Amino acid sequence: MKNSIYLDHAATSPIASEVIDVMARAMAEESGNASSIHTVGRSARKALDESRASLAAKLNAKPSEIIFTSGGTEADNMAIFGTAYARQKEGKHIITTAIEHHAVLHACEKLEKEGFTVTYLPVDQTGRIRAEQVKEALRDDTILVTIMYGNNEVGTIQPIAEIGAILKEHTATFHTDAVQAFGLEKMDVEALHVDLLSVSAHKINGPKGIGFLYAKTGVKLTNILYGGSQEKKRRAGTENVPAVIAFAKAAELAGQSSQQRMEQYYGFKNILIEQFQQANIDFHLNGHQTSVLPHVLNVTFPGTDVESFLINLDMAGVLVSSGSACTAGSIDPSHVLVAMYGQNAPELRSSIRFSFGLGLTDELVREAGKRTAEIVKRLTS
Repeated sequence: MKNSIYLDHAATSPIASEVIDVMARAMAEESGNASSIHTVGRSARKALDESRASLAAKLNAKPSEIIFTSGGTEADNMAIFGTAYARQKEGKHIITTAIEHHAVLHACEKLEKEGFTVTYLPVDQTGRIRAEQVKEALRDDTILVTIMYGNNEVGTIQPIAEIGAILKEHTATFHTDAVQAFGLEKMDVEALHVDLLSVSAHKINGPKGIGFLYAKTGVKLTNILYGGSQEKKRRAGTENVPAVIAFAKAAELAGQSSQQRMEQYYGFKNILIEQFQQANIDFHLNGHQTSVLPHVLNVTFPGTDVESFLINLDMAGVLVSSGSACTAGSIDPSHVLVAMYGQNAPELRSSIRFSFGLGLTDELVREAGKRTAEIVKRLTS
């Protein structure tokens, strides 16, 4: 759409031109199956291994600890079902939070139907839990703790390293969904004390349909896909070599510019806030204001209705969302905001998520802020 301003990068991000170039070249040149032992297969294997090593280095992980998946949802499912089934003889208790991505929540709900017990930790009004809550919820039969790194709707970052330090004294496997944070936040799996960590390429200007699960050496995981012996027999299916190569390129670009982009995104937040203040409209911010992802800004505009608001914004060329992209077709209130504010809170009907990324400028964000403020005035007058 002409004159449209895309502010929904937390849902998905445009593919960087350098990534498109690398992927197109890989599609043309790396046509082999990485499991084949002939020359073309070995070439694909070499490219796969080099990309794996490059991605592992971004987390201070070993290349052998990276399992390629079809994206963040599969990585989360592999972590949760894989751990639950591998360790169910040791216990059936899982700890998570009320604000996880549905890839985690729905997996936990399915396990509850299979006889597992899940503790859903409540969050405060900023969307954060305390490490002490995890400590208090731990039991002898706790086999898995799964807590997201940074929330996709409000941007709040959880105290993952603190929780990891507590879990060093317990046998539970520790998983974090880092899909929204990878590429911006510097991550070291050793410093975080995590056993499993999920990542997806399409959040960092890479292609859709490719992600990985970091699985610490020695962690117990049962396969959830059956077939060939790819990924060291941990994830069946012919590897998508061009997408993996593109993923590694996207992560390389993200790493080179992470500090600069973080500063830019905090600047975009300030620009939007200034526009709303100058327009003298009623608004307040949701989420933690310091422990927060730089590219996510969730704002409540009292007196607006999210559905008509989104339609009006779309018609004005401001492309945003109301929380999780995976539930964009549904009008159910955001489970994240429910957890933060309660069932009937006004925030559930009048909150919008702006999220930043590739291609944005101060001018575009300022214009988006002006258009948004005009719509708020019209809807609340």
